[in-house]
Amino acid sequence: MDNFQILNIDVQDNIAILTISRPEALNALNSAFFNEMETYLKSLDGQADIRVLIITGEGKAFVAGADIAEMADMTQSEGLAFSQRGQMIFRMLAEVEIPVIAAVNGFALGGGCELAMSCDIRIASAKAKFGQPEVSLGLTPGYAGTQRLPRLVGKGDALLMLLGGDHISAEEAHRIGLVQSVTEPEELMEKTLELANKIASKGPLATRKVKKAVSKGIETSFQNGCDLESQEFSSLFEGEGREGMKAFLEKRPPNW
Repeated sequence: MDNFQILNIDVQDNIAILTISRPEALNALNSAFFNEMETYLKSLDGQADIRVLIITGEGKAFVAGADIAEMADMTQSEGLAFSQRGQMIFRMLAEVEIPVIAAVNGFALGGGCELAMSCDIRIASAKAKFGQPEVSLGLTPGYAGTQRLPRLVGKGDALLMLLGGDHISAEEAHRIGLVQSVTEPEELMEKTLELANKIASKGPLATRKVKKAVSKGIETSFQNGCDLESQEFSSLFEGEGREGMKAFLEKRPPNW
């Protein structure tokens, strides 16, 4: 990963911390970011020791949006390709097998909010601001914001954000269900790492299968989701699950 110019990767035991580092541009998302993110996400397949991924931003922004300077002179066809590229990368992120936590340290606007929504869990600094302000530029969200936001917070609150274009506080984001918890700014990474370590201490296959069952199940019928759950549940009985149950009965830590 030494050739990355925008992403900084730090691995601590079983946890990878990905920091977006374009502070001079408030970490705005450009083509180089998407290229590096694609490369990194593909590399995760071969890193079985990584059990949780944390994504955060350097400086006072998580991500302040897409790079307007890059977008301003795009044609319609170029804009379509830029949108589809971002959607594809964020879909890759959402489909990563391991749990992904967004540690939202500051502005999460436009593409930054869409990036955070592509993660599984969002923890926000009390100073964080969220928003989808694209209508103020005469645009719509382009990285699945119109699709993920209502699925997370409901149609009414989503349209309030999308049509008003206003920034909302971390507390309001928590109230509507966009983020799962709010911390003091100086405690953000500490609290995020606490959660990541807690998840990483559980059965690594089980955590991946829980994520799969929830992510796939929510997109299908209730019964199909239940069928998927039964398959994932039973698949662990002759491996990790057996070890976990024996460890429980023998009153010892499991050997994952």
